[in-house]
Amino acid sequence: MLELSHLVKTFHPGTVNERRAIRDLSLTVPEGQFVTVIGGNGAGKSTLLNLISGALFPDSGSVRLDGQDVTFLPEHRRARDIGRLFQDPLMGTAPNMTLEENLSLAYLRGSHRTFAPAPSRKNEAFFREKLRSLDLGLEDRLKTRVGLLSGGQRQALTLLMATVATPRLLLLDEHTAALDPATADKVLALTDRIVRENRITTLMITHNMASALALGDRTLMLEQGEILLDVSGEERASMTVDALLERFQHQSGAQLVNDRLLLSRG
Repeated sequence: MLELSHLVKTFHPGTVNERRAIRDLSLTVPEGQFVTVIGGNGAGKSTLLNLISGALFPDSGSVRLDGQDVTFLPEHRRARDIGRLFQDPLMGTAPNMTLEENLSLAYLRGSHRTFAPAPSRKNEAFFREKLRSLDLGLEDRLKTRVGLLSGGQRQALTLLMATVATPRLLLLDEHTAALDPATADKVLALTDRIVRENRITTLMITHNMASALALGDRTLMLEQGEILLDVSGEERASMTVDALLERFQHQSGAQLVNDRLLLSRG
């Protein structure tokens, strides 16, 4: 379970550039829940994930993961329990290392410590099976350097690396935004399957409003560092993108002005 309590984060405090990115934000995500997060530019989406992952510390408030206060735990310590993917497929992997070597390092960062860091026959069989599940033909390329993969293949590998040792929490920061539509759809389908099969507590930022409603169990909309909308259950299941935009306008008293979101309605 992820518990955020009264988080506040201000950039450049006390200067003319002061900006309150997160405003007294509280949120509870039960174990195994898959939450999609949308919002315009500057809404605070990536800042929120940075506070959860430890890339940033809040000015006030707390972050608890499965009851443990991790508010000021360094990012590298949280990485043992938190998997994260970014928009750029080049992040999260070592391009000059092989697929097998990358997967070995990812597995050792997790809770399982039975494998040796060097490749072995036991590792190879395990990783080959995991790669086969991606249905991209990568199971036959264990000795290939990651830098030779396409963007979609690399992002699928990064997803596998983030979940090969099941994390307590998975953070996805627009992880398909840099991919072409067909490849993005495939990576999203892989994401949904892996999260469901392993019941991983997940927060996924997306600019695609249709995906935000179609994937996961719950959708949040952030605006100016606050949770403006929080929909789930039957309400969410019957909600259309147009209805979501209408709810935003009603709650905020303003129209959503964000080309990227509006152009990604479906």
